[in-house]
Amino acid sequence: MRCLIKRKKETGTSPLMNLDENLIDQCIKGNQKAQRELYDRYALKLMPMAMRYAKSQEDAEDILQDAFIKIFNSLDSFRREAQFLTWLKRIVINTAINHNRKKMYQQPMLDIEKVALMHVESDLTLSNMHFTEILAMMQKLPVGSRTIFNLFAIEGYGHKEIAEMLEISEGTSKSQYSRARVLLRSMIDEANKVVQTNYLSDERF
Repeated sequence: MRCLIKRKKETGTSPLMNLDENLIDQCIKGNQKAQRELYDRYALKLMPMAMRYAKSQEDAEDILQDAFIKIFNSLDSFRREAQFLTWLKRIVINTAINHNRKKMYQQPMLDIEKVALMHVESDLTLSNMHFTEILAMMQKLPVGSRTIFNLFAIEGYGHKEIAEMLEISEGTSKSQYSRARVLLRSMIDEANKVVQTNYLSDERF
């Protein structure tokens, strides 16, 4: 069963979410003022996504910077009838995957048979947790598990799609997702123990 972080549907009265199409046209022409305006408009919306795939703030900033370079270089290929924010997010995801790809190759990922004993007895639910708590836990995951957990549990890709994107087997994708769930459950349980211990300690006084 998938986790757990419900994504709000993107809504808007226009495909560009009220973004002036002239701004995109000016960016395509290389207008630096327009590029800065577009960056300022969307950087804060895209940064949390970059953070989920990154190991640190610095890592996320590198991903976002590379993503915006690709965005500005690809604006002329954006189809105006599409949702602009969705298009931007896809570029951030692809940039993050490419950013993490070398690290994933350096840390070989387990196949499904090797995690057969990994089992999460209770459902892993993160929807009631604060984003900063979730983020801190996700950044502790190994790069492969973190990437696949994001793609499957949050972005909504299937394991077959993920396998194609990362050039791995479906079994490896499934095993890494299972591994991420196990590690996250362990971190959540540990955090709950700390909260309970602190509560009992306060009660004594």
